[in-house]
Amino acid sequence: MAAGTHAVEATDANFNDLINSDKPVLVDFWAEWCGPCKMIGPVVEQLAGEYEGKAIVAKMDVDQNSAVPAKFGIRSIPTLMIFKNGQLIDKVIGAVPKNVLEQKLQGAMEPATI
Repeated sequence: MAAGTHAVEATDANFNDLINSDKPVLVDFWAEWCGPCKMIGPVVEQLAGEYEGKAIVAKMDVDQNSAVPAKFGIRSIPTLMIFKNGQLIDKVIGAVPKNVLEQKLQGAMEPATI
């Protein structure tokens, strides 16, 4: 794991560019005052390091960015969404164990089956 690798900061301004990556993108929608968000935050940072080069891991502060959370109808945080080629493919609401997020990221990396 590369030391110093952190989740990318997602904002209303850079969100579309971020999710239109050729790699899967995990976005953690969080807020400073949210207890469960603080529990899952270190897990998200770990994944950012472990998946460097294979996936993009980002965090969006819903208090500082309102357009994207409103667009996706986010009412509870933490909400974690996985995008592939700009499309929402999976979502998790609430603090979940790291292995759940890893399974979803792994699934997003597999080629689409038709």
